[in-house]
Amino acid sequence: MTSTRRHVLQAGLFGGLGSLISSSHAEAPAAPSKRVRGIVFMVSDGMSHGVLPLAEALSQQTRKRSTRWWELLQSPGSVQGLMDTASANSLVTDSAAASSAWGGGQRVPNGHINVTDKGRKVEPIGATLQAKKCRLGLVTTATVTHATPAGFAANSPDRNDEQGIALQYLDRVDIALGGGSPFFDPAKRKDKRDLFADFAKAGYEVVRDRDQLLAAKSPRLLGTFTPGYLPYSVDHSRDEALAKKVPTLAEMTDAALKRFLTSDAPFLLQVEGARIDHAAHANDIAGLLGDQLAFDDAIATVMAAIAGRDDILVVITSDHGNSNPGLSGMGSSYRRTNQCFSRIAGMKASHERIFADWNARKGGSAELTGLVQDRLGFKPTEAEAATLLDTIGGKQVTEWNHLLANPPGILGQLAGNHTGIGWTGTVHTADLTLITAVGPQAERFHGLVRNDSVHGVMLELLLG
Repeated sequence: MTSTRRHVLQAGLFGGLGSLISSSHAEAPAAPSKRVRGIVFMVSDGMSHGVLPLAEALSQQTRKRSTRWWELLQSPGSVQGLMDTASANSLVTDSAAASSAWGGGQRVPNGHINVTDKGRKVEPIGATLQAKKCRLGLVTTATVTHATPAGFAANSPDRNDEQGIALQYLDRVDIALGGGSPFFDPAKRKDKRDLFADFAKAGYEVVRDRDQLLAAKSPRLLGTFTPGYLPYSVDHSRDEALAKKVPTLAEMTDAALKRFLTSDAPFLLQVEGARIDHAAHANDIAGLLGDQLAFDDAIATVMAAIAGRDDILVVITSDHGNSNPGLSGMGSSYRRTNQCFSRIAGMKASHERIFADWNARKGGSAELTGLVQDRLGFKPTEAEAATLLDTIGGKQVTEWNHLLANPPGILGQLAGNHTGIGWTGTVHTADLTLITAVGPQAERFHGLVRNDSVHGVMLELLLG
């Protein structure tokens, strides 16, 4: 075992991260005060503090190398901070309010996209940048019109009005890559408007699969690669058809960033690993860590692309925590902890895929047990399977933590008995989230940062 992995698995969570943050601050010189031409704002959506050391341990185990974010935590050239994530009406934010705080500079109620509780629209940063000839890119593994990208470019009192949000992207967002094709498709839109055609007429290259993205030449792109969210990485990597059709987050990030870097115009590129949040809601550790490593690959792509440049600021953070996964000590004197954790690498499907396959087969207890055993590597007992089926059927079960009395919570607990991973619930949390900033003006993200202060900093740096 490498010393890094031993540190990750044996150190206390906050002690481990805290020591890295402290040492980085102690060693890091102040970033040179140079003009920022571009900002890459990277969001590991729903990433609780416990996720980063778990991803580092899994990377060491399966890839025999450190994650890029872990390396940046130890780099004298990076700055560390913490994000205060509250919304206007709750200590626990949702993604819509969180992204609106960044994109609009004002805290709004959960569920709103840059709209206050009084119904007043707050100008999103994309509109401000558009007026100043700055370019905006949105890259996500959710739908391109989902809450986090929308917070940078749209106004809506309802985050779920993705058809309305899609209308606002035309000529405001230069590059939009992710899922969500129905929101642009005339056959699926309520107003029957062909947004694909409208974007094409405006000079966007419309791409619908990985090959088209990699072959695209236009400086402006609209790419929707799935009807809904992009697949979890744990499923994508094991399905040849998905891998051929759907690009990775790193590939989408590369396609967007290289277009901005070859232009002289200032730009803001938001990159979101959205399914980290979805996996946390599902208490799905294989889905979560697979997508966290895919997000880390996107970080590596960005850092390689800007190597040698002094005009690009990279900010890596999360909008909120979710379900707070953590690795518990397993066995006598915790001696089985590493062995239990290592089982995650052998998991072959997301919980979403397991439930979907079970529903498609209209299976019963034996079918569900077989799928869990084959995909997750453990066999539920008859009582465990019965409890899981009861929650699927909407029956109440004996579970004193009501947040876990549901199919994701029950399956997450069953898996946790074998992996050592525990969860506080299936919902967002109020935790401060980690910030890592690299490049000119990175020191602006040092220490405790309110989410609604980020908007003003980005505008100041881009527009001077």
